[in-house]
Amino acid sequence: MQIDYNTLEKLEKLSHLRVEEEKRKEILEQLSEILKYVDNLNELDTDRLDSYFSTLDGGTPMREDVVSSNLEVSKSILKNAPKSQDDFFVVPAIIE
Repeated sequence: MQIDYNTLEKLEKLSHLRVEEEKRKEILEQLSEILKYVDNLNELDTDRLDSYFSTLDGGTPMREDVVSSNLEVSKSILKNAPKSQDDFFVVPAIIE
């Protein structure tokens, strides 16, 4: 499958991203290569594999969920955020 300029414009609109005019050709080629790779995966015969297939004997190991009450962890994480307020990350609005 090839990505054309119309499809790229739709992707820009859906993602709220703008691709510079001089980068359009490069982006189109990269997206087409990604789709070719994914299309190659369709050639794999997965009919005999179980939906819960795992390379680990016994499946994926699970761990017990433990609630942490250490407030220093969240303070340490928020300290690295560009903006925070009242123990929350502050991010730009994405819905217009």
